Amino acid sequence: MVVHTDLNLLSVLQYAVEVLEVQHIIVCGHYDCGGVKAAMSNHNLGIINKWLRNIKDVHRFHRQEVDAIADEGARINRMVELNVQEQVMNLAKTSIIQKSWKHKNQPHIHGWVYDLHDGIVKSVFEMPAGTHIDPLYEFDNL
Repeated sequence: MVVHTDLNLLSVLQYAVEVLEVQHIIVCGHYDCGGVKAAMSNHNLGIINKWLRNIKDVHRFHRQEVDAIADEGARINRMVELNVQEQVMNLAKTSIIQKSWKHKNQPHIHGWVYDLHDGIVKSVFEMPAGTHIDPLYEFDNL
């Protein structure tokens, strides 16, 4: 999953957090993800390139770790986990989440990965409400 900061997603996030007062948000990817595989290649896939660029950024951030994994399947699966982690962080960077953390102490953001082969869901990253992120992204006027 790639969390974009476009207006459609932000309006859904704001409604869920401010109106429905959700207590938990789940970002869930899946192992053996074709989108992650495509993002780790240099193939031109047309309009989907824009969506894949976000996953490519995750690869760039974690290139040393990811590229050190010899097995292609394990490398792709680690990228799936790292992508989920980055998307959880992207949610935490929004003023919507930070405001709710400050005033309501919710929601908890869960980063999970589903294994298509055995049906097991693995927790790979958790951000309880109020988790401090890099101060560069923390808003002070909420």
